[in-house]
Amino acid sequence: MSKLYFSKDVEHVLKKLNFFLISQKGSHGKYKNPSGRIVILPMNRKEIPYGTFKSILRQIGISFAEFQKILEGK
Repeated sequence: MSKLYFSKDVEHVLKKLNFFLISQKGSHGKYKNPSGRIVILPMNRKEIPYGTFKSILRQIGISFAEFQKILEGK
């Protein structure tokens, strides 16, 4: 994975996976899905560093390949 993704890309995938914004404090938004899984996302719309992106994928519970498939369905 060489491409960095923007916050808006991750937000799009979160919404496709039924996550919704429950709160925002400063530059971070807290998303929750109906099963109770919570994901923290930097909301500054800049590129997300690789390590942070991997952590977000772990929080969501999907692989990079799954992320790409959902994102391509824009």
